[in-house]
Amino acid sequence: MYGGSVTVPSYSPHLRKSGSRPVFIDPSSNEGGSSAEEGFPLLTESDEMKGSSTPLSAATIVPSPILLWRFKTGWDSVMRIGEKWDLFLYEAFLYYNPLLLVNLMVWLWGINLWVFSNSTINYSKVFDLDQYHLTHKEIWKCATWMTIIVPTSMTAYLYLYSHGEVSLAAFQPVLLYAASVMILISPFDIFFLPSRYFLLRTLWRIVLPLQAITFPDFFLADIMTSMSKVFSDMERSVCRMVHRQVATIAWFEADSVCGSHSAAIPIVLVLPYIFRLFQCLRQYKDTRERTSLFNALKYSTAVPVIFLSALKYHVIPESWTNVYRPLWLLSGVINSMYSFYWDVTRDWDLSVLTRVFKFNKPSLFSYVFHGRKWVFFWVLSSNLILRCTWTYKLSAHLRHNHITVFTITALEIYRRFQWAFFRVENEWNKMTNKSNLPIVSMNEIPSEETTLLGSNSNHNV
Repeated sequence: MYGGSVTVPSYSPHLRKSGSRPVFIDPSSNEGGSSAEEGFPLLTESDEMKGSSTPLSAATIVPSPILLWRFKTGWDSVMRIGEKWDLFLYEAFLYYNPLLLVNLMVWLWGINLWVFSNSTINYSKVFDLDQYHLTHKEIWKCATWMTIIVPTSMTAYLYLYSHGEVSLAAFQPVLLYAASVMILISPFDIFFLPSRYFLLRTLWRIVLPLQAITFPDFFLADIMTSMSKVFSDMERSVCRMVHRQVATIAWFEADSVCGSHSAAIPIVLVLPYIFRLFQCLRQYKDTRERTSLFNALKYSTAVPVIFLSALKYHVIPESWTNVYRPLWLLSGVINSMYSFYWDVTRDWDLSVLTRVFKFNKPSLFSYVFHGRKWVFFWVLSSNLILRCTWTYKLSAHLRHNHITVFTITALEIYRRFQWAFFRVENEWNKMTNKSNLPIVSMNEIPSEETTLLGSNSNHNV
């Protein structure tokens, strides 16, 4: 199905191109300067001219499938790869790191809901949720299953790949992605159907903002901007699956359809910001508030960062160094500073640490966080630093260092998790302030009984 076999380059004893002659493990060969001590069985081509082939060694025999589910199997597979960590990072890591980051976001969102449920913030009213919404415990159950399934699939991929079962290895990420989509869009009343429907409906409203924008709409859209790198990696993974490049080195070529120079990378990166931009314009159309236009301008500042970075692969080096790189740096500074200013003055409205960490019942958690100045300074300083590093993630020409980009993306997800506390708190403060205004005015209005008694004196029966 996937992962065809070809002549393998000398620097890569495992990765193989599609559409070529079969290869197999020959432990007696010492091609490319490898030795038996390295623990790498070498791959050699079958001799088609002679019409014969060397028998497969015992090392290629796949052990019992039950071993795939053991952690020791995964560790032995990593040891089998040895120093060739780049093979793992360029293959398994690129397929599974988007799902690992989604898993991280789900865990952190569960923590958000746990804090909201124990504080004085009614988050279900803020998000206009019904009685069937997921609690933090159910969110953590979903995150637990993801934590089990994703690493298990990755272990199976690594194990099968290191033992020469390329087709079976390539099937692992395909099966995982397909199962995830099927569960998400399943019309059957399983796996929290009301919550899945609410999520899909909100995503549809984000993509097509043809109606008035609600708080869940732009809250989820803001989270999507923090996961633009995740969506970009998902697009690259699906692209390889569609073009049958899983477990091959075809995508190693930067100019290939799914390579690092693909035009789809900046397009997918910018889409969450475009969605959020259209939401702001729609909000301005409905409310005529100029603040919505300034907010739209904030999201538009991410567009030059993304596309100026992508130009590196399409212009001569001198033009990039002298013209486009300075513009990219300038646009990155503008985007980071503008976004930080908006977080503090608009999204949070300088109301941090008023409700969100004040629990209904006194606890050690509320004592440590509520009203502490160090929390205030930590939130501001960490948000500023992570806003600046976010530019690194948006830049396609810096994506070659996968560990660094993965770490920065994980930190951005943490920043968004931290941001969510105070954004929801600010919205709850606005809702309670608006609800208190009618209460005050109603106290000034005389009661119905007083009005009726007073009106009788002015009428003759």
